[in-house]
Amino acid sequence: MRRVLRPIRLGVVGACLVVVGALVAAPSAAGAAGPGTRSWMDRSLRPEVRAGRLLAEMTLAEKIGQMTQAERAAVSGDPSLVATWRLGSLLSGGGSTPTPNTPEAWADMVDAFQTQALRTRLGIPLLYGVDSVHGHGNLVGATVFPHNIGLGATRDPRLVEQVEHVTASETRATGPQWVFAPCVCVARDLRWGRTYESFGEDPGLVIKMETAIDGFQGRPGELDEPDRVLATAKHYAGDGDTEYGTGSGDYPIDQGITVTSRRDFARIDLSPYVAAVRGHDVGSVMPSFSSVDWTEDGVGNPLKMHAHRELITGVLKRAIGFDGLVISDWEGIHQLPGDYAAQVRTGVNAGIDMFMEPYSYQDFETTLTAEVAAGRVPVARIDDAVRRILTKKFELGLFEHPFTDRRNLGQVGSAAHRALARRAVAESQVLLKNRGKVLPLSGGERIYVAGSNADDIGNQAGGWTVAWQGLSGDTIPGNTILEGIRQVAPHAQVTFSEDASAPTAGADVGIVVVGETPYAEGFGDVGGPLWQDNGVPREPKTMRLSDADRAAVDRVCGSIARCVVVVVSGRPLVLTDQVGQMDALVASWLPGSQGEGVADVLFGKRPFTGRLSMTWPRSLEQEPINVGDRDYHPLFPYGWGLGT
Repeated sequence: MRRVLRPIRLGVVGACLVVVGALVAAPSAAGAAGPGTRSWMDRSLRPEVRAGRLLAEMTLAEKIGQMTQAERAAVSGDPSLVATWRLGSLLSGGGSTPTPNTPEAWADMVDAFQTQALRTRLGIPLLYGVDSVHGHGNLVGATVFPHNIGLGATRDPRLVEQVEHVTASETRATGPQWVFAPCVCVARDLRWGRTYESFGEDPGLVIKMETAIDGFQGRPGELDEPDRVLATAKHYAGDGDTEYGTGSGDYPIDQGITVTSRRDFARIDLSPYVAAVRGHDVGSVMPSFSSVDWTEDGVGNPLKMHAHRELITGVLKRAIGFDGLVISDWEGIHQLPGDYAAQVRTGVNAGIDMFMEPYSYQDFETTLTAEVAAGRVPVARIDDAVRRILTKKFELGLFEHPFTDRRNLGQVGSAAHRALARRAVAESQVLLKNRGKVLPLSGGERIYVAGSNADDIGNQAGGWTVAWQGLSGDTIPGNTILEGIRQVAPHAQVTFSEDASAPTAGADVGIVVVGETPYAEGFGDVGGPLWQDNGVPREPKTMRLSDADRAAVDRVCGSIARCVVVVVSGRPLVLTDQVGQMDALVASWLPGSQGEGVADVLFGKRPFTGRLSMTWPRSLEQEPINVGDRDYHPLFPYGWGLGT
């Protein structure tokens, strides 16, 4: 069990943030009657009216079931548990997939669970969620797009909307109707392992890229279309702004504490949610694992976001006007103080509507039932939560079409979708240095390619791809950067040596592709714990190149007249002592499945247009460093990017 930072007391949110009965009786005759007499099935009524009519017919047990989300693995052995416990939702966590992991198997799996939900007395359909954070990454064969840090570098809101529209289409065609994306966090410290999930360090850029929500959900009234999904703005609020050294358990910064004034919190951390709700009508919001500690009342009394009634109910729902559903993060309430009953009632009373209790769903339902019976959780709070959940299910069209609409199944990973991903990769590349105008290359050179990330599609896809922490190696269909070079420049003479041990004599230009191996939350923190693959620890996350990559840069740049270094990583890395050797330097981020998009800009098929969405530091000691800081002397500033 991870260490929990226990809050002392609940603070009151200041004016700057503000600016921005009895248990239900037994079911009636109408509720017990056949579908033809069920008034909530009248499609002429608004979704919220239909939700209200259905709510009036529900027992307490049925309501609490709707508030419960379990992991698919917890019920796969006995799918009838979905009906027994009247579950409102299931999810696939990172790496939780059917066997085989194919589009058809996904659709069959979701439909089998849906069949169980429809067996219940009221036949309320199931809502299925998945982490489609850069494409439907759990599915082998899906189009895998650049992570958000790269999309932010494009400065192209229309492209981001198109990317998420494809993600929505591929996700819903395989069954899930809900994605836990986009992350609208504002990453302020590169040592955070989730930096790549942020569009940028400036809240204005994050807000600009919230067209992602429109890509997922479509315009009002389109949520029930077969190419749309319910979006989730996460993680509310401040998860990218936590202080290093305050993390939970052995995480140095992830799930830590945002120590801030109310004014700065509103400007940096809260403003993307105001835009997500008021500008894009986002359907769901997920609270952060992190805490907030207001400086106005003295540092030392942090409060977990999952317990923050003032920020969830008072600010998000009332002041900002959010009318969707609030979904907890994975076992998020387990980090709250007290026993499990205290954790449940605190989370519900704070304003969380649905609870991601992957393997504790039965305990959650029985505990919440007891808390309501004891009067510690008001029935009105239960009704508010369930009304919000049902409204989204009606908007998604699940009552009319509960099973997977498979018309777009054949488009998963299609040539058109991969072409869009290739374009997104090209637009996300940032040219940091181009001495002597080495780039673009002509395509007729003798090219020496080296580096650990030149021919590893798993590394270039990063975390949240097939597995929670991602995987190195040949994990997904697509093209590595090396394969892209050979495809885009077929007349070039290409020699590949990962460790640069092969002779370099005769090469006109060297391309060294270096960077990080995959990681996700917690294990991606600089100085954090080491993830293990079958007992073998992955390399530590240091924001520095590995010894092997440093040696490859030294060998290639020291022996070939023209040297291009491409950095594949989830954040800027410290390269200051080697940058002088490099003729050209490219920030490639985590491009995903289409490495040929990197080659497109290297060889001038597309121009370099990307600009840094994060400040590039000179040293690790500079962190955190962000645009607007009084003492701001980075290696490359926020917004930097050369053109070709």
